[in-house]
This record gives sequence, structure tokens and C-alpha cells, in this order.
Amino acid sequence: MEIELLDYDKKSNKLVFAVHGTNASVVNAIRRIAMDEVPVLAIEEVEIRKNSSVMYDEMVAHRLGLVPLKTDLESYTLPESCKCGGVGCARCQLKLTLVSDAAGYVYSEELSSKDPKVKAVFGKMPVARLLKGQKLEIEATAVLGKGKEHAKWSPGLVYYKRYPVIRNVSEIKEPSLVESFPSVFELKGGKVVINEKGLVRSNISDSIDELTGGAVNVDDSENDFVVFVESWGQLDCREILESAVSIFEGKLADFQKELGKK
Repeated sequence: MEIELLDYDKKSNKLVFAVHGTNASVVNAIRRIAMDEVPVLAIEEVEIRKNSSVMYDEMVAHRLGLVPLKTDLESYTLPESCKCGGVGCARCQLKLTLVSDAAGYVYSEELSSKDPKVKAVFGKMPVARLLKGQKLEIEATAVLGKGKEHAKWSPGLVYYKRYPVIRNVSEIKEPSLVESFPSVFELKGGKVVINEKGLVRSNISDSIDELTGGAVNVDDSENDFVVFVESWGQLDCREILESAVSIFEGKLADFQKELGKK
């Protein structure tokens, strides 16, 4: 198996890479583990001490639960794996508070954490709106969880496609493609040509034959894949993949151990 980095945009938390010399089952296993098994922090319990806004307590708690939180995997552990047995301690949970009595929107950035490393990924997510004289006072508890338990614990979106292989290219007679898909088509010497690297990173490889009127024929590789990772921001893309591979290796080791018992 060989890994080829195609694109990594830290600002938008997106990563694209190619995997050569493998099969769909391996790539799909990594995809599922990345979304369902890599743990991140999210608010699980909310104690609302004061809420005089027009929003129900349940709606405020629901919004807080969906706020992505920056996560430090080295500092926290899953409740079921903690030495406290899930009762609650500094290793498996984190307290956050939110107190506001200013008229206007209450944003996620107003969540105050005891751990400076943990804060809302997107500070301008609205939690509630207060009128003059209204107040919101909350204490929340964040814990590590997995995406397979609830979407709020999913670190991002991971998907893949088969690596596109160009088999035939003739004259492309649709100049509008350059404007519509500038990352895939470009003008050279007055002619429309295809950018192979752009095609690999794009999501339109399955439609190239139709878009070009048959001028470009693309097949899908059987043993090569392009993987797209889009982080929600709790972890960066590399952390998601490194954690996913580590979990995958652990599962394989457990499987091998069970086979040895037979």
C-alpha cells in the first residue's frame, strides 16, 4: 500500500489523499472508523440554573450539545475506560459555564472552560437571544464520545472514490467547461484541455464522459482510491486519520488474539 498526499487545506480543515495498491474493504474500514470510532468532546449534560429567554430549556441544551469543541485526546479518556468507572473525574469529563445577561444573541464563544485548550470551534454559533432584563446561566459537562453513539461526537466527514484513470482524450468542444469547472478544465493554446491532477481531486470524474460529449473517457481503478477528509474542527484531519489507523490496528490485534484461542 502506498499513500500519496494530494491536497491539505488547514484553513478549511480538508485533506485529500490517494491510496494505491489496496482494496475497497480496507479503505471503507478506515472511513467508518474515522467517523464512528474516533472520540471527540461534546456536551452531554446541561444544568440550567437560570433561563428567562423565550427558548425552552431543552432547546438551549440541544444547541449546546451540538457545539463542536476543540479536543485534546491526550488529556481525556472515554468514561467507560476511565479509572473512576465513569462516575466522573477530571480525566473523563470537563465542566463549562455560560453566564450572560446582555441583550442580544448569546454565542458559543461565551462558553467558559476550565481547560483553556477546550473551546468552541465556531465562536459565533447562536445559543439563545436575550431581551433586556433576561439572563442565561448554565453549567455544562462535556465528555468524550463516539460518532456511532451520536452525531455530535463525530469528528468529521470521510468519503472516498475509486481513482480515475483517463483512457482516451480527443478534442474537447465545450469551452464553457473551463468556467464551470476551472479546477478540472483549462485553456492552453486556445484549446480546452483536462487537468489530470484536478480531475483526481474533483467529484465529477464519473460525469466526465457525459460533460465532454465523449471526448474524454475515464475508467475507475480497481486497486487505487482517493479519500476525502473534512474535519468539523474538534481535531485536525491528520489527528482523525492517525487515531483511526491506531484504532484499526488495535481491532486487528484483538482479532488476531481471538484467532489464537481457537
